[in-house]
Amino acid sequence: QCLLSGSWRSDTGCRMVVSTLDKDNRFSGFYLPGPAAGNSELLTSPLEGSQQDTRLVPQPTFYFTVNWQLREAARTTVFLGQCYVDINGEETLRALWLLRELADSPDEDWKATR
Repeated sequence: QCLLSGSWRSDTGCRMVVSTLDKDNRFSGFYLPGPAAGNSELLTSPLEGSQQDTRLVPQPTFYFTVNWQLREAARTTVFLGQCYVDINGEETLRALWLLRELADSPDEDWKATR
């Protein structure tokens, strides 16, 4: 089925909670960092995203952004991936991510993206 609404946990213990998809397959929710994040300043942060219509593709691609709620820094992460369903009906998300931190100047831009 691959509807992203609900709660998902990563291999590193992070948790993503997604609201119900709207009629345009958009969603919002929040992201909770896991212990592997190793940063006590990370707080529960809002996320927004979209996925392909599951009526058109059975294993849809998706994306979502997280605007991190940090005490002293600005960071945004974009996740891009696909939902897979195995022969037992188990859903798995696979995604790549890109993290952008605030740069103080254009000269510092090169090290602001990971």
